[in-house]
Formats: sequence, structure tokens, C-alpha cells
Amino acid sequence: MTTISENPQAPGKAPAAPAGGTGLIGFLPPKAARALTLTGAVLTVASCFLSWTWTPAFPGDLTVYGYPGGLQLQVLVLGALTTLFALSSYGVKGTRWLTPAGADAALRLAALASFATAWFTVGAISVELGGPINLEPGGAVVAVATLLGLVGALGLPFTRPKLLPLDPEDTGWDRFKHRCGNGWATFKASFATGPARKLPSMHSSVEILIITGVLAVALGIFTYGVGTEYDELFLGFLITTGLGFAAVSKSGLVQQATSLTGKHQNLSIAGAFIAAALFPFTQTDDQYATLGVYILIFATVALGLNIVVGLAGLLDLGYVAFLGVGAYAAALVSGAPTSPFGLHLPFWAAVLVGAAASLVFGVLIGAPTLRLRGDYLAIVTLGFGEIFRIAVNNTDGTSGPDITNGSNGIASIPNLNIFGFDFGAEHVIAGFTIGRFANYFFLMLLIMAVVVLVFRRSGDSRIGRAWVAIREDETAALAMGINGFRVKLIAFALGASLAGLAGTVQAHVTYTVTPEQYLFAGPIPPNSAFLLAAVVLGGMGTMSGPLVGAALLFLIPNKLQFMGEYQLLAFGVALILLMRFRPEGMIADRRRQLEFHEKDETPDALAKAGA
Repeated sequence: MTTISENPQAPGKAPAAPAGGTGLIGFLPPKAARALTLTGAVLTVASCFLSWTWTPAFPGDLTVYGYPGGLQLQVLVLGALTTLFALSSYGVKGTRWLTPAGADAALRLAALASFATAWFTVGAISVELGGPINLEPGGAVVAVATLLGLVGALGLPFTRPKLLPLDPEDTGWDRFKHRCGNGWATFKASFATGPARKLPSMHSSVEILIITGVLAVALGIFTYGVGTEYDELFLGFLITTGLGFAAVSKSGLVQQATSLTGKHQNLSIAGAFIAAALFPFTQTDDQYATLGVYILIFATVALGLNIVVGLAGLLDLGYVAFLGVGAYAAALVSGAPTSPFGLHLPFWAAVLVGAAASLVFGVLIGAPTLRLRGDYLAIVTLGFGEIFRIAVNNTDGTSGPDITNGSNGIASIPNLNIFGFDFGAEHVIAGFTIGRFANYFFLMLLIMAVVVLVFRRSGDSRIGRAWVAIREDETAALAMGINGFRVKLIAFALGASLAGLAGTVQAHVTYTVTPEQYLFAGPIPPNSAFLLAAVVLGGMGTMSGPLVGAALLFLIPNKLQFMGEYQLLAFGVALILLMRFRPEGMIADRRRQLEFHEKDETPDALAKAGA
């Protein structure tokens, strides 16, 4: 592995060592910049307890003094975070643990997050109510305070890379690219962090308590995001969580939390499922529990696709068809009146039928096609997805045999009844009323636990290591004696069966299965394009990455429906930006992170990763 990137202007020479410099706003001395940032953050927190507008016509009622509401809560959280990072930057005792990787870069992003959310709110008030005249003193104070905080944060010193000398034989275009590259490196350096300091040794009970706190925060953020009732609040939530998470990540806290969860992996997984099981109890009705169960279905299918794409490296563009095979198979044998078979099997039998049907189709499709590679395999799987949709659309008794009822689908699928527990009825548990979708939420949580167990055990097994070898270099893996075809067929069949397993529950949740539910692409997931995006954006080859990616990719399109025809445009721009700045995914393993950021890593880090 190459440990030192070569200088294109001076081949064979290592880049010059970085040197210290001023901030992006160079006229501010470091002490004044820190003082200005801290002052702006404190004023931001104080402004959240003032009235921002005079009328409750703006969603969230920002007219109350002493009681933050709506977008004020988000700005309050970011202002408090900026204040804590500023205190840590000063070296205040008891706050240094907040920034194990350094405070300045995290402070810049936190100040930027406060500024972006506050000015978005001020702008929304001005647009919807007819101008800035509708701002109360609190709105003006928060606008000025966040601007001061951002100016101060940008004035903090950062490590500036020395500019490399130009080769006199370079063309003008080469010099232009060189200058642009140095400018981009300078900008990135303003948000760069140093190596994270290791946490002091702690008792296991303290580490478990920290993991519990992290899971509680994650549950709170997810519940808040799902429960946003109006568009402005959700857009502010996206700004707050995106930039806020970036600030916390730059501080090193995410890295430390990841190390703790890795140390107690089994406990962390169990805690995550417990936290997810608490979600229905935070809801007063089934409105948002509905989103929860669909997110679990989407995430379960994405995790199954992660075996095919993330571990084995097989680009499958028709994976949603296996979800459809499982759903149709379960619908046909679950007692639906529109089913031509007239069967009503118990749920465990319907699950086996759906998973087995998807497994068979996975083997039938994979056996003749998995000898292909790359784009050719992708084209074949894309064709299979379209063939499935057209086939179930034509088996209506007119164009073909009467099996799937054509475009009308299989309707009136009855609710599940397992050991006398009716999933379609409300139940009272510990004083909480659990509705229909909450019942299916718990069922999908159990199925996801099975999928997670299969993913972990298969990924850590001998066959899992063979998948990774095939993904990294199939030719080298074949030369080492790995049966590439057999290994890929196992991955394809296993991924298909897991998708079919989720499809059996989807059929009962939606009451109806139709061909239009299983497209390659569309505005609302699940579809093959969104499933693949969930795996890539979340982090290929990881267990938690596709789950986080699927949750975001299902939630965001549902919340952005007010944008109408511009929804996919805004969503596509967001994906492009995410892939530009974090191509390895939101939660990536260390190997893939080094592959994408090899030039940004130090020689010691690369050598350690290579070892």
C-alpha cells in the first residue's frame, strides 16, 4: 500500500508538512474569535426564550416568551452545542471530553449549523408572513447572534497546508487545476481534525451507561423527525441533524461512541432493538407508527440487499422483484378472497412459502446469470425486475393464466392472527393502546432481528470472507481456490430469501399487492433504485449503515411530498452532495473509508490499517 501520496508537480517527493495559519477571516485574533463565538452562542440560547414573531400564523407558535417551541427548540439545541464546544475550545475544566479530536473544527460546524437553522427560520417567517417586519426582537437577536458566532468561528486558526511549487513546464490549465486544488485543500483544512484522543479507561458499567445514553438520544431524534407535523419544521430538522451530526463527528464523539459500541457489540445490538421497541409507546396514534413499520420493511430488505451488493459485490438492479415474489406468494396462500387457490395457511407456513418462493427464484435467476460480471450482471438483474412486474401484470386470466389477478392485484388480504393475537385489532399494553400498525411494527422488529442475526453470522463465517474476497478482486479469489460461482449463488439466494421474508409481512400490512408496488424507480420506496441507494449511502458491507440509509431514504421522500414535482430534484441534489463529501457512506467500515480517503490519511494510519 502506498503510504505517501506523490506530488504531481514534483514526482517522487512527499508533500510539504502543513503549517499553522489564521482563520478564514484573518483579521480576527484567536482570542477575539473565540470570545465572539462564545458570545454569539450564549445570545443564541437566550434568544430562544424570546418571541420571534408576533402572530401564531407561522407554524409552531413562536410568539411565547420563556417557552421555546417549533424551530426554536432546534436552534436552542444547536446554540447549547456551540456553547459547549466553545467552552471546550477555551479549555474549561469538565468540557474537554466533549472534543477528543479537537474543538475548533467542531466549533465551526456547530456555529454553521446554528446560523443555517436560525436564518432558515427567519427567512421562512419573512416569506410566509410578508417581510422581516413580522419579526419580534427575539428573531432579530437570533439572526445577529448566530451571524456573530459564525464570523467568530471562521476566524479561528486552522492548519493550512503549504502550497506546493509549480512545475515551470506545466500548462496554464495544469496551473489552474493546481491552484483550485490548493484552494480546496485550504478550505477543507478549516474543518479538519486531529487524531482523536483515547478515552480514559472506564468501568464497564459506565461504558454501558454511555451506550444507553447514545441509544436514547438516537431514539429521541428519530421520534422527533418522524413526528414533525409541518414542512418548515422538517426542513429545519434536516438542517439541524445534518450539520449537527457533522459537528459532533468532527469533535470525535462519534468515533468514541463507535469504539464503545464495538467493544460491547452484542449489548449494543440488543439495546438498539429495545430502543426501537419503545418507539410505538411514544406515539399517541397509528399515524407515525405507520411510517415506522414501512421503514422497518424497507430497512430489512435493504439489509438483505447488502449481502448481495455490500459483501459479495454483485450489482443487483432488480432486487425489489424478490420482495414482490414473497409478497405475492404469501398473499396467494393467506386466505385472500381474490386468490384463485383458496388456501388459508397459518402465518408460519405463509412465511415459509414466501421465503422459499423467493429462494427458488433467486437460484433460477442466479444460476444462468452469475457467470457475468459488472455491468452485464446489472443489466440482466434489471431485466428480471421488469419481467417480474410484466409477468404478474399479465397473469390475469386474459393475457395469461389466472394467478395474480393482473393489474388489480391480490386484494383484501386478511390480518394476521398468531396464537389468538389479532394484529388488526387494538391492544392495551401497560396502559398504552397499541394499534394495528404498531402490532406489525413489533412483528417486523422480530423479523429484522432474524435478518440481522443471519447477516452477522454469515458475514463472520468462512463464506462471508469468501464474499469479501470476491468483491475485492474476483480474479485473485478464483486463483486462491474459491469457487466463485457457488459463493455468488449462495449470496444471491440468501439475499432473495430475506427479501421474500419481509415481503410476506408487507402483503398483510398493505392489505393489497399490485405490480405497481415493485418498480425499478419511483417517487416513493421501496423500489430497486431506492434500495440500492440505501445500501450505498448508508455504508456497503456494514450492518447498521443500510438500516440508517433506509430509514432516511423512506422518511425524507414522505416528508418532502409538499415539494411536488421538485421533490426528486431536491432529493437528487442532496444525494449528489452526500456522495461528494462522504462517498464511503454515512456509516462505513474502516477499509472502505481508507479506500476513498487514502490521500487524506497519515502514513501511520495507513500502515496501521494495512496491517
